[in-house]
Order: sequence, then structure tokens, then C-alpha cells
Amino acid sequence: MTRPARTSPSRAPARSRPATPAGEHRPAPWVRTRLRTQPLAALLTAALAFALVFLAAAFPRALDRGADAALRDFLHDRGPLETSLTSTASAPLGDRAESAADLERVAAELLAATGPGYSVAPSGAVFGAQAVQHRALANPGLDRPDGRSNPTLHLLYLHGLTEHTTLVAGAWPGRSAPGEPIPIAVSRAAADTIGIRLGDVLQDDSATSRQVRVSGLYTVTDQAEPYWSDLPCTGRACLERSLSDPNTRFWHTAGIVGGDDLRTLAAWGGRPARDFWRLPVDTGALRADRLPEAQRGLASHLTGPAAAHLGAATARPDLTTVSRLPGHLAQAAARQGAVAPLAAIGPAAVAGIAGIVLALAAALTTERRGAELRLLRARGASAAGVLLRLCGEAAVPVLPAAATATALALWLLPTPRWTAAVTAALVTTVLALFTVPVRAALPPGQDRHRGRAARRVRLCAETVVLALTAAAVAGERRRGAAPPGDGPDLLLVAAPLLIALTAALLLARLLPLLAAAAARAAARGPALVGFLGLARAARGTGGRPRPSTLPLFALVLAVTTAGFGSTVLDGVGLARRQAARLTVGADASAAAPAGRTLPPGFGPAAAALPGVEAATTVRLESEAFLLEGVPGVGTGVDPHATQVTLVVAEPQAYARIARTVGTGTFDPALLTAPPAPDTAGPAVPGTAPAPGTAAPAVPALFSADLARHLGPGGHRLRLPSGGEVLAVRAGAVDATPALPGATRPFIVLPTPAATAVLPELARATDWFAVGRIDEPALAALVRQLPPSDLADPGAPPTAGPTASAAVVGNDPDALRSGYLTRTSAAVTADLARDPLQHAAARFFRHAVTAAGALALLALLLTLLRAAPDRAALLARLRTMGLRSRQGLALILAETLPQTLTAAAGGALAALAAVALLGPAVDLSALVGAPVPAGLRPAAGPLVLPAAALAALAALAVLTEALTGGRRQVTTHLRAGDHP
Repeated sequence: MTRPARTSPSRAPARSRPATPAGEHRPAPWVRTRLRTQPLAALLTAALAFALVFLAAAFPRALDRGADAALRDFLHDRGPLETSLTSTASAPLGDRAESAADLERVAAELLAATGPGYSVAPSGAVFGAQAVQHRALANPGLDRPDGRSNPTLHLLYLHGLTEHTTLVAGAWPGRSAPGEPIPIAVSRAAADTIGIRLGDVLQDDSATSRQVRVSGLYTVTDQAEPYWSDLPCTGRACLERSLSDPNTRFWHTAGIVGGDDLRTLAAWGGRPARDFWRLPVDTGALRADRLPEAQRGLASHLTGPAAAHLGAATARPDLTTVSRLPGHLAQAAARQGAVAPLAAIGPAAVAGIAGIVLALAAALTTERRGAELRLLRARGASAAGVLLRLCGEAAVPVLPAAATATALALWLLPTPRWTAAVTAALVTTVLALFTVPVRAALPPGQDRHRGRAARRVRLCAETVVLALTAAAVAGERRRGAAPPGDGPDLLLVAAPLLIALTAALLLARLLPLLAAAAARAAARGPALVGFLGLARAARGTGGRPRPSTLPLFALVLAVTTAGFGSTVLDGVGLARRQAARLTVGADASAAAPAGRTLPPGFGPAAAALPGVEAATTVRLESEAFLLEGVPGVGTGVDPHATQVTLVVAEPQAYARIARTVGTGTFDPALLTAPPAPDTAGPAVPGTAPAPGTAAPAVPALFSADLARHLGPGGHRLRLPSGGEVLAVRAGAVDATPALPGATRPFIVLPTPAATAVLPELARATDWFAVGRIDEPALAALVRQLPPSDLADPGAPPTAGPTASAAVVGNDPDALRSGYLTRTSAAVTADLARDPLQHAAARFFRHAVTAAGALALLALLLTLLRAAPDRAALLARLRTMGLRSRQGLALILAETLPQTLTAAAGGALAALAAVALLGPAVDLSALVGAPVPAGLRPAAGPLVLPAAALAALAALAVLTEALTGGRRQVTTHLRAGDHP
């Protein structure tokens, strides 16, 4: 009898079940297990990869967008005429009359020949034909401004005129019958001004008696359209002056003929008509990276193979195409090349610091997982196997983050170019993916710099860096920061970064020695915390023979880049203000219209304005003659006289203005001291002294080129009124504020002495002042002057309308009364509106911000790397009675020396970079005006970035010590020391 328990059916399957096959037991996947056990580490890895890849993809896109926007704005400011291709040819001769269809056919040929690299604007081509000569109209009822000069009329045909005008009366002109007047259309504004009515037959004043009939009146839809850019007097009547007689004034306008038969243009002009085609280039479609292609296409269209083909294809052998656009493109390319080094320094620094951050992250991960990796290797895992597992583990957080960052950068910063951004993102992704696995898969001991061989390698690397730095500095001082070529020289661009790297290497050598010396000094005191922290800073932590230098490199690179770039931007601001002062001649100026003078009370009233520090009225006389022939100087046609510009100013105030402006500086005593007695010359006809007596001598400053050719003694100056002054050379100056950029020789006279000889010199034409002058207050003062105050009883009468009207009509800065006021602040603001400067400065600031943030991240990674060892030490010291406040002091004493030393070293490296590279830096492209090359160091731009980054680094250290230190110490006190 068997026992049921042994033969129970319920137990039989369990006993008879075979062993579990190997295929049915699968271990947990490595990647999933690691990500589940350490989700925070995976999240931080993804965040780091996202940030680095986004920066790598965004910087090229931002640079491209800035360059394209600057190019478009630069060309847009030039205007449509400067950016168009203008073709002209004579109308064909022969029995067949030219028609509008012939012009359209040539326009189609010209459009087909455009490109590559550029295209025609959507507004389309503007073309037509016009008569060569103008004809004066003899009808008696027409308006004549001077009472005698007939208005003039020129005829033309414009394609597409009806799309830009509105017919308000009559009909558009058609074909004219033989012997009948030519039908034309005239603008309503011109007809009202000249006195033309619909249906009038206008007759020229020549013997041929050509006639035109006004068949229609039109109005221009928008006079500001590019269509009307080179078509003056088409939508209105223009008041013209005769070149031979300025008092002769007459009206001039245009008449539009129909396109059915253009032979009427030759009949009115007396010669074959001139056909024209204007192709406006679409500046919005031009790209900075395709400028060379656009330049080649334009050269071919203007003078190359395309131009030769067009002459044959259009049957116009005299077809000529001209444009100023190639010159503007060359100027734009030069400007981009000049700002390229500043734009490249920031991203280069970011790339270097990002590499340091990846290396620190890899070191931190390797040290945290060192026991695990050693166990794997001890159990037989190969280096390749460990590397593959770590790559798979890193790919899960890195690849999605990198793809998202790349897509976000491409979406937020749209631009046609994507190759550079995607390439940079791929390189950064590969580095983020493989840095940690490669670092962790190295066999133990191979990542430590030990032994004599390692020291030799380090010495060789430092020597190479030093040699590259010397070569870069020498090359930049010799060739400049933007040498001619297709792009910036990478060696020259890297010069500031190499200087920072050299400084970091030097600090890495000196920091342990300085910390050890500080520790020995602290050991003599009663406190133990400072000595212990400095000793740990000198010898390293966590079993390392010396402190990690990677955060030192990151901080020095960030501070040096920020200091050097800030100095450049600060130098741009200073140079721009100096250029504005040179342009104005002071901080503020006011000028009377041509041929007029300032009222006597204007100078004292303007000098009383708030903010005026020094001011003087100035008499400028450009038609003065030195009654001596000076070879190669002056523009006078008389070989016995030299034309000069006379400047009469109050010596003290004018000397102060010259010192402030920085040009033509002189000692006012030269003009206030009386000349030597023997310098009084003979009698000067036409002056105050009676004939036969000696003329009073006036001390004067001569321009340098004039002084080189004149001997000592008095020199006679004759003014347009016939008065003469005996000028005695008291000194020489290269320039003078009242004549910025003057090429003609000049002479400066003091107002008191000059007016004593010739009272007419007391009537000033200009006013100059320095200080913080309120431009609206100055403008308000000038507006209070009535137009009658412009009259100058001593000045010759001006022809035609008052000069104030001419100034107001042509200069937007002119005031209603005719004066022209300018301030250096307004000129500075105008120069600062350049989009290229804004794009370069904004791009550099963003790069510096990213570099500083990555440097702080490198510091935090270093703190986290040393946190376990530091927590163990604090735990042991807490058992010996160390208080919490002393523990915080210990952490700060250990970490802050390196941070503060790096900030100070970065500031010194930036100072060295400015001193070494400054003489070769040309700021003209960033300033917007030609300025002397050179960059001067300034305390603010060098100290502020270093202080700000040092403060942020100290705050990060303090935050980590307060938040992480106490928790880790508590953990060690509860669990004991880890082996």
C-alpha cells in the first residue's frame, strides 16, 4: 500500500518538471536597470546634452541670421538706385519705328541674364524711353518764377505707368497723326504749378515750333515707390536754376507719351531717343554666405560674358549696363570680415569650456561608479563590452535630448543654411555620447598622470601651447585681426583664447605652490580650519596627487573672453563718441545758412544753456587768400596767392574744445600773447591803418602743411571783402575742430585781435560747445530766432530764395529759421544704429553668458566630485567637536582660493590680451566710421566680468556647502565611513 502523499497527482508534475531551460531565464536588461536605479543621473545627462547640443546648433544659426539681416539693412539704406542694374541704349535707327513691344523684349532678355546669386525684386523691372533734349515752352500764360525764363518739358514713355498712377482728367495719350501735336499726359501737380490746362497745345520756343497737346492729367499713387526713384520731375514740377546764372529760375516737368509709336520722342528731342531698363535687385533675397557668387554674377552681367551675349541677343551693340551694387557688396563683405573675429571668439570659448564640462562629467561618473566597473572587469568583462554597455546606457538620455535640441534650434532660429548647425550638433552629440563611456572604460591607472613620462608629456604640451600663443600674437600684430581673405584666420581668432590657456597653465603650476605657502602661513596661527582647508587645496582631495585644474581652465577662459570682448565693446563705444565729436567738431554746433551769419546775441544765449562747459562763436571764411604762392598747397589759380580757410575763434574756449575733441590741441597762450615787435609788416592796403603805417600783426596758428612752406614773419591774408590781416605764425596744428576732415590749408586767428583789425570778422558763422548739452533746448533756442535775424548787412546778397529755404528743403536737421544744429550724441546714436554692430555685440554677449554658465557648471561638477571625500572628512571632524560653522569655513577655505585665483588670473590674462593684441585691432567696422587702429585697456571692462563671475562662483560654492555638505555629513555619521 502506497502512501497517497507520495503518489499525489498534484505533486507529480512538480517532481517530474525538468530543469528550467537556459533560454527561459533572462537577466534584467542592463540599460533599463541602470536607468531605473539612477533616474536623476539620467535626467541630468539628458539636460547637459540638451544644453550643449542646443548651443552648438544655435550659434551658427544666430550668426547667419545676424549676417543676413545686417547685409539686407545695409543695402536697404543705400536706396533702390544704388542696388539696381541700369541698362541704356540708343533707340534703333531705320524705317521701322520702335514700339513698347521692343522694349519689353529687351527687358525679358535682361531678366533672363540675371543671376546666379541674385534676383530681381518682386516690384519688377522699370523701363521705357525718353527724349534726349528738353524743350522750353513759349506759351505766354505759363508761370515763370523769375518773370522771364520759360518752363521746360521733356518727354518719355514709361512701361506700367497706369499701375502706379491714377488718371484724373482726360485720356491717356495714343498714337499721333502726322502733322498734329504730340499727345501727352502731365501730372496734375505739375499742371497746377506751371499753369497748364487739359487740352492745351504747348509750343517750344525754337524755330521748328514743335507742339504737344495735353490729353490727360494724372496723379502719382505713391511718390516713395522705387518705381519713381530715378524719374525726377515726373509727378511734380521742379524749380531749376541755370548753371551759368544762379538768378535764372524756371520750372521743369515731364510729359508722358503713348507706347504705340515712340518716334515722337526723337522728334521732340532732336536725336534718337535713349532707351533705359532698370532692374532692381532683390536685396531681401541676398545672403551673406553667397556674396562671392553674387559678385561673380554681377560682374558677368556688367562687363563679362553675359554683357557680351546681351549686346548680340538684343541687337543693341551700344547696350551698356552700370550699377553701384558690386561696390556695396564688396564693402559689406569687408565689414563682415572685420567683425568676424569678435563673433568667433565667443563660440570658441564656449566650445573649449563645454569640452571641460564633458570631461568633468565623465570623471565624476567614473569615480561614482568605479567600484561597479572594477567588479565587472574582475568578473571577466572586456573593455569593449563595458564600453558598449555604457554607450547603450548613455544613448537613451543623450540621443532624444540631442535630437530635440537640434530641432528646437532650427525652429527658433530660421535661416536657409542648416549644414553648419547640424554638423556642430552632430559633433557635440557624439562627444556627449562617448566621453563618459570612453573615460569609464579605460583600464584602472591609465587615466592618472603619474611618473616621469607623464611629466614629460605635460611639459611638451605646455611648450606647444606657449609656441602657438607666441605665433598667434605675432601674427595678429603683424597682419591684424581681420587679414584679407575668404574668412578670419583661425590662428588669429584663437589668440585671446591661447593667451587664456597659457595663463591657465601658469596658474595650474603656481596654484599648489601658493596654496601650500598659504597653508604654512596659516599653520603658525591658532586656527586649524584655515590651515586644513588650504592644505587640502594644495595637495588635492579624493586620492588625487594635486587639485583638479579643469575648473581653473574653464573659469580663466570665461573671464578672459568676457574681459577681452567687453574691452572691445567698450572701445567701440568710446571710439564712436570720439568719431561723432570729430564729425561735429564739438559736442554741439550750430551753423548759419550759406552767406549769412549768426545774430550777435546768439552766442551768449547758447552758452547759457544747461550743460555747456565751454562755448565759442567761430567765423569761418573759406574764400580767404594768403598773398604768397605756396607750391603744392591751396587751390588758388593765382600762382602768387594761396587759397586758405580762415577760422576766427576765442582762444581759451576754442583750445578747450580742441582738447575735448582730441584734434588740433594747442596752448591758448600762443594766440593771446602779442607777436614780436619785428613781425609788424609794411602797410597793408584796405585795412584800418592809414597808408604808410605799419599794420597791426595778429598771432595765428597755421596748418602743418602750410607752416612747412612758410618762413617766419608776417603773412598777408586777404578776405573776399578786400580787407587784409597780417598773420604772424605762433604755432602749427595738424587739424582744427571747426574743419573736420579739411583738405585745404587753414589759419586760426584769435577773435579779439582779428576783430580789432577787421571788425567784419566779429560776425560769426558757426557756434561750437562741449559738455552735456540738451539738443532739444538748443533746437528750441534756434527756433526762437525769427527769419529776419538771418540777414547779414555785411554779407553780399544771395540770389533767389532765401538760403533758409534751401537748407530746410535739403537737410532734415535744418530748422525752420534756416540754421543747422548738430550734436555728437545724435551722430553717435546714428552710428550705433548699424545692424551689423548690434548683431556682433549681441552675439558676443550671448556667447559670454553661455561661457560663464558653463564655467559655473564646471565648478559645480568639481564640487560634486570632491563631495564624498569632503563629507567623510567633515564626519570625522564632527566627532572631534567640529562645529557646523567651522565646517562651512573649511569648505570655503578649500574651494574659494582656486575660484578667486582663476578670476584674478582671467582678468590679468584679458589685460595681457588687450595689451598684446590691442594695437592690431581695427574697430572701424564696428564703430561705423574710420577710426585709428588700436585698443586701450580699461579697468571697468576687465574687472567687472571677473568680479561678477567670482561672485557667482562663490555663491555656488556657498550654496553647495550649505545644502549638500550637511546632508552628506549626517549620512556619514549615521552609516560610518565608507571604505
